[in-house]
Amino acid sequence: MELHLSTFLPCLYAFIGGLAFAVPFNVHGLEVPLASLGGAGGWLVYLLVLPVSGSEVIGYFVAALAISLYSEIMARVRKCPVTTFLLISIFPLVPGAGIYYTMQYAIQGNSALFLNQGMHTLGLSGALALGILLVSTAMRMWQVFRRRSQERS
Repeated sequence: MELHLSTFLPCLYAFIGGLAFAVPFNVHGLEVPLASLGGAGGWLVYLLVLPVSGSEVIGYFVAALAISLYSEIMARVRKCPVTTFLLISIFPLVPGAGIYYTMQYAIQGNSALFLNQGMHTLGLSGALALGILLVSTAMRMWQVFRRRSQERS
């Protein structure tokens, strides 16, 4: 029971955070819970990959792949921009605490902790960016390939 609760609650919190984060981005209608569901699903992927990979960076990368794919699919299904789903879905994974502690160590003059925390945060941010980039590029290539094959027919 404990394992299920420790997996369910962070996903619920990610969903609620996505709901709240949809307000400043002026997202309306059914897109709000669908985008928030993407954030909860991304967090679930991260929680499932983390024990298998043993690396937080790999967990973030796989979660970013899943969120990006979900956002691309939902954008086509709902006929909305991808960013409507992507920004809200990626929000729970943004390493805000890492950025905060990196700056705190910099202000305190603790260069060893600053560099350690900064590199870790940079790795997490890079994993998110790379996951989004790969899926976005693959979807564009697929669209171009599909369009060219239709023109040939």
